[in-house]
Amino acid sequence: MININEVNSISSMIQLSVAPVFLLAGVAGLLNVFTSRLVRIIDKVDRLDKFENEKKEQGKMDDELREMIKARRNFLTMRMNNTNRAIFFGTTTGLLVALVIITIFLSSFFHFEHTFLIANLFILAMGSLVASLVLFLKELFYTTKFVNNKESYIP
Repeated sequence: MININEVNSISSMIQLSVAPVFLLAGVAGLLNVFTSRLVRIIDKVDRLDKFENEKKEQGKMDDELREMIKARRNFLTMRMNNTNRAIFFGTTTGLLVALVIITIFLSSFFHFEHTFLIANLFILAMGSLVASLVLFLKELFYTTKFVNNKESYIP
């Protein structure tokens, strides 16, 4: 027979974990955006490589073009590294939120004091989320700066 206290306990744990689950869904959406940006950057690097190889094969590679390609590649690499860090912190946020949910359930099953651990995990998750969003904002500023300063076209 099911004990009413057990049902109430499980019900309250589920209620406590609903908010972190919504946060987890939001973080998953952000990671999708970050990953899409990363894929676009990688595609641009591939196009740049193809452009460089075509110019080398045609014998139209001069020092000025080589320097422009090198500068563009460095810029794309910087953006790629920045986006990778944003993905890292976003993923860390998701892992920490998942640990919050797990801790909520485990604390009920094993009857240990969980408030300090959950609070710390949640604070770390929010710090990690802030870091990922700041890095993403930095990526947006890089992109905007490039578009505003664009003098010539290199893929």
